[in-house]
Amino acid sequence: MRLTLDEYSKYFKMSKEMIHSKLRSKILNYVVEDGITYIIVQEPVQNTHIHKKEDISTNKVKKMPQKPKTTVAMVLSLYQKENQQLKDKIIQLEAKIDKLIEDKEQMLRDEMSKIEQVYATKDEQLKNILELMNRQLLTQHPSPQQIQEIETIEEATIEQKKEKEADEIVELKEYLKTLDLESYQRKIIKKRFLAVYDRDIRVIKQNGKLYLNFSKYDYSDLLEY
Repeated sequence: MRLTLDEYSKYFKMSKEMIHSKLRSKILNYVVEDGITYIIVQEPVQNTHIHKKEDISTNKVKKMPQKPKTTVAMVLSLYQKENQQLKDKIIQLEAKIDKLIEDKEQMLRDEMSKIEQVYATKDEQLKNILELMNRQLLTQHPSPQQIQEIETIEEATIEQKKEKEADEIVELKEYLKTLDLESYQRKIIKKRFLAVYDRDIRVIKQNGKLYLNFSKYDYSDLLEY
């Protein structure tokens, strides 16, 4: 059966723009005769005089299948499903929040540890500076006890130096006995020392005896024979 565009639009209650779009998409079968487009319809239509306005208006359009009615059970089921989805999302958000809080606390702990380390280093440096300043002040302004200790140390040092020098010097007479010399040779060397002791700093005279300090002087010129 064939219908013109106007008949098809009125029969199926469809706009002409929609019909033209379906024709261009080749969704509808049609033919063109004498410049008039006829749409081919497969559904049977009552009355043979379809082209008449009153006949078209009396035909019934095929009823569309009705949607199932919404029941209370369906609404409750939908709400329960959405409620469960919301609970799952809340659990996920709480887990993310806990993770963010834990990361933030760890960052704070790390920062606190760094700050404590910096302050510990600064305290150690300050302590060293204060100790150095204290030592300098004590050196510049020693206390009476420190002065006494320093004097005692100096006296002990002088005494040790004297003892060391006493250990290093040797009496000429005793030294000559250690040499493989004749008696007359020793007498000649002793006279040589007596002749120069008052003008030669190498010869030391103490309590009427002559002493030699081999750690400081060379006596080879006076001891040769």
